[in-house]
Amino acid sequence: MASTEHSFDALVVGAGAGGLFTAARLSHLGYRTLVVERLEHLGGRASTRDIDGFKVNNGAIVIEVEGITEQTFEEVGAKFDIRRPDPPILYRIGAKDVDVTGGGWGFLLSKLTRQGAKLVKGLGAARNDEGLPENELSTAEWVAKYTKNESVHGIFRNMCGSVFAVGSEELPARVFLTYFTRKSAFKKFGFCPEGTVGIWRSLAETITANGGEVWLSAEVEALHMRDGSVSGATVRRNGEPVEVRASFVVSDVGPAATIDLVGPQHFPSDYRNAVSKGDRPCAMITVNFASRERLVQAPGMLSFANTRRLCYVANFTDSCPEMAPQGWHLYVGTAVPKPAIGDFDEAAETELLFEELRQQIQGFDNARILSTEVTRDGWPPQRAVAGFDMSRTTPIANLWNVGDGVKEYGNGGTTACAETAKLVVDEILAGYPLAGRS
Repeated sequence: MASTEHSFDALVVGAGAGGLFTAARLSHLGYRTLVVERLEHLGGRASTRDIDGFKVNNGAIVIEVEGITEQTFEEVGAKFDIRRPDPPILYRIGAKDVDVTGGGWGFLLSKLTRQGAKLVKGLGAARNDEGLPENELSTAEWVAKYTKNESVHGIFRNMCGSVFAVGSEELPARVFLTYFTRKSAFKKFGFCPEGTVGIWRSLAETITANGGEVWLSAEVEALHMRDGSVSGATVRRNGEPVEVRASFVVSDVGPAATIDLVGPQHFPSDYRNAVSKGDRPCAMITVNFASRERLVQAPGMLSFANTRRLCYVANFTDSCPEMAPQGWHLYVGTAVPKPAIGDFDEAAETELLFEELRQQIQGFDNARILSTEVTRDGWPPQRAVAGFDMSRTTPIANLWNVGDGVKEYGNGGTTACAETAKLVVDEILAGYPLAGRS
């Protein structure tokens, strides 16, 4: 038996982006909320750790501004400390780093190919439902309809990798076009001077200020069922089992892991099969490096037209010098392996990333390598390929999923996690109004 018992309105499993956005909204509304996280830090795969005074992100690095993420912080009263580089992104085309701010797709594509106007016309058509291709057509195939230009294909491939953590041959064109014609489109973003973990700390502070609790280094071992609903959980905390009762549960550990916590026998076979089919984790490889010399002139992100794997290099310390010891510049280079879904040669793909960093970043050979991270399998950048996401709702009425495995169509990254949190909390408000709390 557990040594202690605790009772809450909401149990949120996991302190990743989706879990914290959800918990912040719930606690702000007045629900007694508990967040349980097995790691010792906030943010999950979008967190930060200290390496010899460098604030090194282990996953997501950019935070969208003027969208659902910033709106969430405003609504719950949390500090939103994000600094926007200007311009946010440059594109390396040949030997030049081009700023397309204000010029959009037309200006970018005109720099790459004479067929740019045709592509822009295709993008314009995609703003209407009739202009979106069928889901079977990949982004690479859609681009090939307009041009064979390798630089154009490189730009689209690296955009797919940067936002969705898959290659252009793995991402449905319909998803790509939906995102870049209707969503935030990777235009307005910035960095947190504490590293990405800084914004999660801000949300956690809001949760606790509203009477909620955040348990780190604590793991939900099982979710319990009673009369067809989830009634609570057994949590391992400080080496001891703790019983937690909850009116409802929101899971940020992915639908597959959620099934395991409840027990597969509590779900119908069609739901289990759908989750199994959709559970297709993506992969990325990142190299965090630093230098006494400034290696990248782009103040924010630098994307590439002529690389095979390297999607972008981000420059943190132009806008956030606090992320590195004085006199140092901090960068990250990120690649999507081939294939990004399923097995790949990790050593060969990592070496290819290093090779392209040496080719693209003058002085990289003299940089200090802080870490090399491979996110894949059970610790992926995204648990489901965009366009093939699983459902937020479950066959259990008081159990929901949030996060990157249950994204809305045509969205990605931490922005998509913020969106799932709002949608789930809206459903909770309808089904579990505050007046009816247990």
